[in-house]
Amino acid sequence: MSDSLTADTPEPSVAARQYVVVARRYRPQAFGELLGQEHVARALSNAIGTGRVGHAYLFTGARGTGKTSTARILAKALDCQNGPTAEPCNQCDICQSISAGDDVDVLEIDGASNRGIDEIRQLRQNANVRPSRARFKIYIIDEVHMLTREAFNALLKTLEEPPEHVKFIFCTTEPSKIPITILSRCQRFDFAGISSASIAKRLAQIVEAEGVSADTEALEILARRAAGSMRDSQSLLEQLLAFAPERITVADVHGMLGSAGDERLGQLAQHLVNRNAAAALAELDTAVDEGVDVGLLLEQLLAYLRDCMVAAVGAPPDTFLSVAQNSRDEVVVVSQKWGIEPILAAMQLLDQTLSRMRYSTQGRILAELALVRICQLDDLAELSTLIAQLQGASTSRGTESPRPVVASSGGSVTDAKKKRA
Repeated sequence: MSDSLTADTPEPSVAARQYVVVARRYRPQAFGELLGQEHVARALSNAIGTGRVGHAYLFTGARGTGKTSTARILAKALDCQNGPTAEPCNQCDICQSISAGDDVDVLEIDGASNRGIDEIRQLRQNANVRPSRARFKIYIIDEVHMLTREAFNALLKTLEEPPEHVKFIFCTTEPSKIPITILSRCQRFDFAGISSASIAKRLAQIVEAEGVSADTEALEILARRAAGSMRDSQSLLEQLLAFAPERITVADVHGMLGSAGDERLGQLAQHLVNRNAAAALAELDTAVDEGVDVGLLLEQLLAYLRDCMVAAVGAPPDTFLSVAQNSRDEVVVVSQKWGIEPILAAMQLLDQTLSRMRYSTQGRILAELALVRICQLDDLAELSTLIAQLQGASTSRGTESPRPVVASSGGSVTDAKKKRA
């Protein structure tokens, strides 16, 4: 993949321009442009090169990981005028119409709105008709898990023995809802979440192509916020391009998202470590006054403590997920000063608070309650050490557990105690 991106459609005149969102304009157009799904791209390319293309594929994975884009690329690879080829030209009329989503022989169907048996019966009838101009008639069914049980049953026979000119590509975010009879007839490919580094790199290429400058840290924040979804990151970038059309800064990102920076999270964590509840509440109050969302702040703090937990158990800083490169040393210091047990207890408190906040209108009060309770936590590491020492001393003395008091017949336990006295 080249270091720069260009939009997949020519730039029209200003008068005729119809704005197309970033996620569509910079959609991958070849297997080499798929980020984070190299295993899928390699398998499909090899299948085309060796003539081992199946009749049905199932692409599964979280939203925004490239399932539908891969389906279109596979359709172009099979129907390109120069194909079948692992590298479609993207110049012929068939490739361009597939990229635009309006090719007559590549039918994209929304499984959520075409989920009944009548729609599948119509699909079966149309499948017997040969393609108009392309090599294959390809059905791309998105969110296929939304089909009804009757629709799946109607699709079974056609899916098992389709006409030689028909290919099926199913995309879904919930493969567990697909009947096993359908799964057994498809070649399944699982799409993994895309790494933050790869997302940040693609965002930098898009920003450069748009003629806008951006701070590297700002794009890294967007990439981490997207949580593995390329489309989510591009949607956030879309908002930022309108929010800051000339230069995107870290302050712009936090201002738009209502999030807190690593510096504020570090200060808040220090107050919790020092058990300074007043300072923690003051930090929360300042953050709210600056427009930070309380729920989002707790989510960020939970992710920050997750990195502290990782550092406390001895994992390398490369495994951190939520903090920037320049904040990793601070996380290590916090983890060493606090200890694993208090960190785990604090994370559990934050998780419970976030669950309660979803059903309460008093989000700030619940957040303040969580911070105060975390500051009131005893030193759990020392407590567990003390308990172990007491247990060891008890074992070394050979102490016996007290015998239970058994009442004699006709008497109560209280009477037995009185008699013993």
